[in-house]
Amino acid sequence: MGVRGVAWLAFLVIASAGPVWAAEQDVNEAREALSKKEEDADSAKALEEVFQAAEKSYTLLKKGERTLTYGFDYSLTRDTVIQTIRANNDISNPVYSVIGQSEAQHTFTNSFTFDYGVWDNLTFSVRLPMIAKYDTERDLDVYSLGDISTSLRWQPWNSHRGRPVTTLYANLGLPTGESPYDINLSEDLSTGNGYYSLGLGANMSYVIDPVVLFGSLGYTYNLPVKDIDQVFGSRLLQEVRPGSTFSLSMGFAYALSYDVSLAASYQMAHNLKPEYEFIDSTSKGTEQTSAVMNFSLGLRTSPDRIVNVNAGFGMTEDSPDVLLGISMPLDIKGLKAQ
Repeated sequence: MGVRGVAWLAFLVIASAGPVWAAEQDVNEAREALSKKEEDADSAKALEEVFQAAEKSYTLLKKGERTLTYGFDYSLTRDTVIQTIRANNDISNPVYSVIGQSEAQHTFTNSFTFDYGVWDNLTFSVRLPMIAKYDTERDLDVYSLGDISTSLRWQPWNSHRGRPVTTLYANLGLPTGESPYDINLSEDLSTGNGYYSLGLGANMSYVIDPVVLFGSLGYTYNLPVKDIDQVFGSRLLQEVRPGSTFSLSMGFAYALSYDVSLAASYQMAHNLKPEYEFIDSTSKGTEQTSAVMNFSLGLRTSPDRIVNVNAGFGMTEDSPDVLLGISMPLDIKGLKAQ
């Protein structure tokens, strides 16, 4: 129930307590309560704030503004890795054996995201992830920095009430984590992709109080990895050409009150076939499609702080089975623009 609903309820209670002519002063007080004050919460503004906190890729900062956000994420991925190993040394008549190996990887990610408003319609971001990964099936673990990513988000047109807001973005992924092409696959785990990536895309959001609808489309080009020299089964891997990735997301955020909101989103990514260059042959991998359903609860714990808790699950074999996360802004002295 909003401010107006509470005021009307108070008015009805007062009016029912005695004759109208005897409660003129109370009626005036109720009427005054019905008029919106400057300090009253605005539902559209509150919804936008909650939505922006839940979907960081859609929000832009004013020029000179700076924010730091902490996030903790957990994912569980169960899979069976199929490896083909040459069983003899006869080049003219090779014999291969197929081996299946189970994996159950638990990934814990602590991340810090710094956003800076270059202009009112241009925001720069950098994300620093620190990853701990465990494979309980093979009794392996790793603690390392993940892949650092940077992005620029640009809003080419001013936002107007009743019109959708469009944001264009470009991002760069850096292979700063443990590369899967620099490790022993049977004894080590990776914390990164192992290659540079360049992405472009567009986000769109539309406010229908008390709901925000949003969606995005994106394309990512993954750069080739050369001079690998990694033993892959019984062959020596020389080069990998990762396939490009197409991504799609859509969803909505709903404001239950000024302090509580719910959001649901569907995210999908399709990766084209990668190519593997061995010392004696070339082979192609399979296309992969990852689809995730995610749900988020936003809680305003103070006027300037919104904490988001999310849970999700994978919908395809190439997706994580379980996703959990929490994010919140960090208030560091001197970070905010004066």
